Amino acid sequence: MDVLRPPLIRIGGRVYRKNLIQEQPFPQEEEEEDFYAGPGDCADEPGDAFAVEETERGFQCRVEVPSPLYKYIIGKKGETKKRIETETRTSISIPKPGVEGEIVITGQQRSGVASARTRIEVLLDSFRKKQPFTHFLSFALNLPHIQESFLHFKEQVLEKCSKDHGVSSSLFQNPAKLHLTLGTLVLLNEREIQKACDLLQQCKEDFVDQITGGQPLTVEVAGVEYMNDDPAMTDVLYAKVNMKDGSDRLQMVADQLVERFVASGLMLKEWDRVKLHATVMNTLFRKDPTEERNNTMTGKSSFKERESFNGQNILKLFENFYFGEVQLDSVRLSQRFSSDASGYYATSGQL
Repeated sequence: MDVLRPPLIRIGGRVYRKNLIQEQPFPQEEEEEDFYAGPGDCADEPGDAFAVEETERGFQCRVEVPSPLYKYIIGKKGETKKRIETETRTSISIPKPGVEGEIVITGQQRSGVASARTRIEVLLDSFRKKQPFTHFLSFALNLPHIQESFLHFKEQVLEKCSKDHGVSSSLFQNPAKLHLTLGTLVLLNEREIQKACDLLQQCKEDFVDQITGGQPLTVEVAGVEYMNDDPAMTDVLYAKVNMKDGSDRLQMVADQLVERFVASGLMLKEWDRVKLHATVMNTLFRKDPTEERNNTMTGKSSFKERESFNGQNILKLFENFYFGEVQLDSVRLSQRFSSDASGYYATSGQL
């Protein structure tokens, strides 16, 4: 990180700069971070920036925090919590590990309670971004005829291109999990999952039905493309998906869904437009067969551990391979590393 240009984080209508400081790491080798408000000092935080309640003993504020994030507020040996309490002259009560609840901040001054709340929010914002995603919005493409075409594609690739560098059967997607990914989410408790489900239904009412006319979207899955710049060093090969009528309605639904989820804070914005693609080969599968996801969208992959494959012949021979036609009738909130009775990802909610 450039110390002269630290990242900026917006919380409660104010802008904060995040400065990295070197301390002893957690056992998991996570970085300890400190935050300063700018301009001004966090002690100047206005008392009405958050819902700070006046009590008989002073002031208090409650923060809803998923239990997996408690440790980042506590810090190594409680140092982070103690530092916030000392610098803001507050007391911070955190539920026991694994118990869902609220963090309660109390203090004699409204500004101190608001300042502690701000610092906790900035910490949570930072460390949430480091969590591996747990769910993703998807369109299922695992219809029987698509799976059959995919298996034929796999058979033909292995027959004609198995001698190409890096090409092996372990690279191919599980046919039961073929899908389009719209975006990934970090949902750390049932409340956050329900919030995502509710937002999905709201999107249906607000714009999805208007765009689709309440009817399934007919798409064609045909042709293959690669993700990186050099086809001789391919990490991800994907099937292209386009509306059969040539319209951009699928793209509109995808973009607006992601825009709404980003605005809600449930999803991070990664691209200006959703890249509509269905992964058919991925070098991550070689390393971990359970990694049945379009990880190209997360930016969290360790490419130095991936063994690329030469996709030049595959692209030439299967440029126009036809996988089939699909009626897309629902967007699913899919759970990572899971399976339902059909072999597809378990669904937490759908529209």
